[in-house]
Amino acid sequence: MLDGLTAKLDTILKKIKGRGVLNEQNISESLREVRLALLEADVNFKVVKDFIDRVREKALGKDVMESLTPGQQFIKIVHAELCGLMGESQTPLHLSPNPPTVIMLVGLQGSGKTTTAGKIANYFSKNSKKVFLIPADTARPAAIQQLITLGDQLKINTYNPLDEKSPIKICKDAYDAAWRQGYDLAIVDTAGRLHIDSDLMNELKEIKGKINPNEVLLVADAMTGQDAVNIAERFNTDIGLTGVILTKLDGDARGGAVLSIKSVTGKPIKFIGTGEKLDALEPFHPDRMASRILGMGDVLSLIEKAQEVYDQKKAEVLEKKLRSQTFTLEDFMDQLRQIKKMGSLDQIIGMIPGLNRLGGLSGAALPEKEITKVEAMINSMTKKERLNPDIINGSRRKRIANGSGTLVQDVNRLLKQFLQMKKMMKTMMAGGKRARFMPNAFPFMR
Repeated sequence: MLDGLTAKLDTILKKIKGRGVLNEQNISESLREVRLALLEADVNFKVVKDFIDRVREKALGKDVMESLTPGQQFIKIVHAELCGLMGESQTPLHLSPNPPTVIMLVGLQGSGKTTTAGKIANYFSKNSKKVFLIPADTARPAAIQQLITLGDQLKINTYNPLDEKSPIKICKDAYDAAWRQGYDLAIVDTAGRLHIDSDLMNELKEIKGKINPNEVLLVADAMTGQDAVNIAERFNTDIGLTGVILTKLDGDARGGAVLSIKSVTGKPIKFIGTGEKLDALEPFHPDRMASRILGMGDVLSLIEKAQEVYDQKKAEVLEKKLRSQTFTLEDFMDQLRQIKKMGSLDQIIGMIPGLNRLGGLSGAALPEKEITKVEAMINSMTKKERLNPDIINGSRRKRIANGSGTLVQDVNRLLKQFLQMKKMMKTMMAGGKRARFMPNAFPFMR
């Protein structure tokens, strides 16, 4: 979502980094460009003004002006202030010492509350918590059934209100059931409206009064920009929020809400939705987001994602194969599948420092498209061909191309790159490096 802002800031900061000396004039010129980039990204005007003032004050200080690397010091200040805008450090959910912890989700219709309820349930059930879903949206047709279906899909219990129409009674009865049955968490999916109105707020206040939630989280659509900030302000004023979940951060809007919400409302962003799948939910880390915005990558999140999906036994088998030089196209396919489990390749590329600046890797769907082609070609090979690519002659290449809907040139390129990758991995193993997760090991992604 913030690719446009990242590209602009990267250009501005490269320029100032190249200056041997910083003075008030070139700092002011750079900050003017930063200000425009932030405003174009739909960051709140007052937030931008305060941010620029703080950066200017620190950039003109003695530590920067007399530094041997003033440009790098300037970037360090920008990074620190971006972290400050978003809350300095991660704010985890408050889990009650006396279960169940009650998480009440609020927001406008269409912001993604029901799906987010499923994502939170999935996140905590993976962390060995016993989770109970509570559908309290009686206004939107099929909303209750949607949450029940999500619960079935995730193998998580969902309260069934049967014919009960009162959201307040549903929440109270469901809370009592969660307490009796020893659940760790109860996640309440409330109703939304197309706009904020007094009926909605009164209903939410009543629910809050009945179940006394530990967390009241606004689910806001990041693609609505400053509207998301205004909505957060109103909900916080009327019912009191403990935090925000920003959804649709994988969209193509300007994304200024990420940088504005904490400063305007004083409430932290606790989670971000990064895709449609039920595992596409991440705890929000301001420092990591600041690094992504400045094009510095996010190695910690990348490692966490890899650890979640990577099979330790498969990694050990892979290492043995690499050492014995028996790595095949079947192993290569398995590696591609492991990477795909980590989510969108565009997101993965954004986490690798510097990689998102390389030509051909940003924007277009090149990596996803290429991986699909590679999978189709390998699937069109016989088992014998996958285990021993040396036997793939001209007629076999033509058959593989026809079977996969690709060209013979594509098959030739895949085989050539596979051999290059094997050589590179052999060199790495000879140098004593472990080949766990190596995005650059796939030449078609370069």
